[in-house]
Amino acid sequence: MSSTPEQIEETQKLIGEVITTLMDSVMNKVLYKDPFLFDKWKAEKPLYAALVPKEIFKGSHFERRFVTPFGGVWEKLAKAVAVNYHGFAANSYLISGNVPEERLRRISEILNRLEHNEKGQKRIKPNWDEELAYILEGGGNSIPVPVVCDLYVENLQDKRKFAFELKSPLPNSDVTKVSKEKMFKLYAMQPQVVSDAFFALPYNPYGRRENYAWSFPERWFQMKTDRNVLIGDEFWDLIGGTGTYQMFIAEINKLGLEFRHRIYREFLNIEPPADDLEIKL
Repeated sequence: MSSTPEQIEETQKLIGEVITTLMDSVMNKVLYKDPFLFDKWKAEKPLYAALVPKEIFKGSHFERRFVTPFGGVWEKLAKAVAVNYHGFAANSYLISGNVPEERLRRISEILNRLEHNEKGQKRIKPNWDEELAYILEGGGNSIPVPVVCDLYVENLQDKRKFAFELKSPLPNSDVTKVSKEKMFKLYAMQPQVVSDAFFALPYNPYGRRENYAWSFPERWFQMKTDRNVLIGDEFWDLIGGTGTYQMFIAEINKLGLEFRHRIYREFLNIEPPADDLEIKL
């Protein structure tokens, strides 16, 4: 479903506000609150100062103050976009429901089977539809189960509810396993609390979905084909409407050029290199 012109304009504005707020905070910290003081650093690390140009460590100083606040940038961006399009969204959202005990046992069975192949046997490939069908056949006494998802989205018009496990584009195996377990539990709840649950990656470093080649999540999902895996544009267009991903890319590239030039001039005290214009998401 496409966004209205008003939603498109507001989404673009929100993306810019989230990134600008975070970057302004970083710049304020490295320039004023916690600047790189060469004389202090030289006194503390005389050997390093004698062997390595100070610009190397100045860059490290910036990186450490950049990485922490940007750790949750994808979640913040996704929430802002989803609120504008669907009406309600929240990060680290607690979903509670009741799951029959046999379903919980089957979830553990499936995950153990995917993680530990029998000696001499080929590793079992994941199959979301078959696995979920097997889980839903289970019954027994219901047990209260809490699940905290990275992003919860509710469409206030059609009442659809979505849960997302939003991870880095190159997630490790353990993180992916935990996400799949959460998703199984959400679908296993009686009554089902969410309409759909997804394992989502904010962008695809390999370009097209069929070219995604990071091996670790492949133990748990068929990353190229599983319907409950969303990569890049599939994710952004679901939470923000058709065209959101391209809008997101355009806004990031515009702001990226602006802030990179500020960092060169204000923090590194040098002019941006000529090829800096070619760097884009």
